[in-house]
Amino acid sequence: MKKGSIKKYLLCILGIILSIIWISPFYLVLVNSFKTKKELFTSTLGFPKKMLFSNYKQAASDLKLGESFVNSVLICIISISIIIIFSSMAAYALQRVKRKSSTIIFLGFIAAMLIPFQSVMIPLVAEFGKIKMLNSAGIVFMYLGFGCSLAIFLYHGALKGIPSSLDEAALIDGCDRFRTFWLIIFPMLKPATVTVIVLDMMWIWNDYLLPSLVINKEGMRTLPLMIFYFFGQYTRQWNLAMAGLTIAILPVLIFYFLAQKQIVKGIVSGAVKQ
Repeated sequence: MKKGSIKKYLLCILGIILSIIWISPFYLVLVNSFKTKKELFTSTLGFPKKMLFSNYKQAASDLKLGESFVNSVLICIISISIIIIFSSMAAYALQRVKRKSSTIIFLGFIAAMLIPFQSVMIPLVAEFGKIKMLNSAGIVFMYLGFGCSLAIFLYHGALKGIPSSLDEAALIDGCDRFRTFWLIIFPMLKPATVTVIVLDMMWIWNDYLLPSLVINKEGMRTLPLMIFYFFGQYTRQWNLAMAGLTIAILPVLIFYFLAQKQIVKGIVSGAVKQ
């Protein structure tokens, strides 16, 4: 057997092993969500003898699924929309205006990506509390601040692959800067936009710490917050806890698999184009 073929088979085997390791937690959560409490502890790895969809019905009821799901969706949609609008325009201005100050500001955004949230969360919450912004509007504003750095980085890199001659042609034809960007440039940034949407959706949808500090009130809680309280209530009923966890992760998994091709395109265009 040729050396190249041996290497190919070894990489294939390694890929299979890594895939099994990666998917095993999802398998455990899914199969155990359909079991009884007794069956879960006696046969954790096996398939359920009978599919108990009643686990999901009870989990959805106790999670207040309709309320918490709507809260999470609204916060995700509004936050991501605002991040895309402001970050794309900021990246456009920073990339097209060839000044030293533009480079300094862009590097400032990149440096902000290195600041951990834990280092600023106490003063941030304290200041927002003073202006009575510890609510859904406040958390959207915070997500804009924490999410715009990565979005600007991706858009800035993608804009390098779009020639500025398009802007000049549009301006000659009588189109102002605002319409030039939204009607001509922004549609060409689709891969970067989809990447920002998916990355920010996974981050915001799964975020627990910031909502727990800002909107931890009855009727305003997001799905991760409800899952936290749900796990506390069902510590000994892991079958119900697994059903609740499956409900929480399913939407973002579906969205990720539908958009994964665009993620790769967006990251490549945002990172390597010069």
